[in-house]
Amino acid sequence: MNQPLTKYIIEAKEAESMAKSKNLTLPQLLPSLVKPAQNLARSPISKFAVGVAGLVSDGRIFLGANVEFPGLPLHHTIHGEQFLITNLAANAAGEKLLYIAVSATPCGHCRQFFQELRGISETQIVITDQPEINPDYKPLSSILPNPFGPYDLLDERTPLILDKHNNQLSLKDDKLITQNGNSINLSTGYDESLKTDTFKTARGLQALSLSAGYEETLETEALKAARESHAPYSGCLSGVALMDCDGKVYRGSYMESAAYNPSMMPAQAALVAYMVAGGDGFEKIVAAVLVEKEAAVVRQEDTVRLFMKYVSPKCDLRVVHCN
Repeated sequence: MNQPLTKYIIEAKEAESMAKSKNLTLPQLLPSLVKPAQNLARSPISKFAVGVAGLVSDGRIFLGANVEFPGLPLHHTIHGEQFLITNLAANAAGEKLLYIAVSATPCGHCRQFFQELRGISETQIVITDQPEINPDYKPLSSILPNPFGPYDLLDERTPLILDKHNNQLSLKDDKLITQNGNSINLSTGYDESLKTDTFKTARGLQALSLSAGYEETLETEALKAARESHAPYSGCLSGVALMDCDGKVYRGSYMESAAYNPSMMPAQAALVAYMVAGGDGFEKIVAAVLVEKEAAVVRQEDTVRLFMKYVSPKCDLRVVHCN
């Protein structure tokens, strides 16, 4: 029972074993995982930890928790339910979210973001801090009647967040990127001096050279994330890839909401991937690439720069444009 305290995905066999050991069904097991999920929260601003557990159609259980960032505007916060959905999008595409247990009543922001999941009105939810009000599972539609959602703006064939996306994008031929506000043309190389201390972390870990291989890996993963992004309302696809001081890469896709403001930014999504993979100190993130269209109506560059400035100040961020 200690394992869920340190990880965000419980495989189907393990979940079934946990349920059987308590003589419970999988839906009945979920509320017992909410407290462990709350222990994963990082809420230095609000001091209010949110935990959420979700059961998907293949039998796996996913956890989510809220993450707050001192020094940044509050809209950079990752809500617990948003964390869960981002975890699902990265690791359970094509599956259906069947049951949710959450520590507190979802805010309007999260209720709205849930609408980007196909068939979400049928998903069952239980709120664990209100047993006297909501002791049993109820349809999620019971906490957001008459919703505004994707089908007010899209047709039913448009992929939603848990549907598979394969947006057709490619990097621009000249591969013009920006680093710390300066343009660099990678087709002719870049200033070797920019490599200096790129991978040096706040903990004094050994510096690694920013070789062409690392650069290409980050670009490739950020492009994959952009191809997987959900942006049917603006068409402004984007993705972020982060690299830690061990050379491991984590990618995150932009995910829009029909109501716009609850959208999930790609840098936050990549940070979720980092945490799900076991990443701990954010200062270990030492390089990042954002891929987006140069003349997009909705642009991520400035907000990603601000976000990374506070999350990992030594991180080297590059922006690559795509077609």
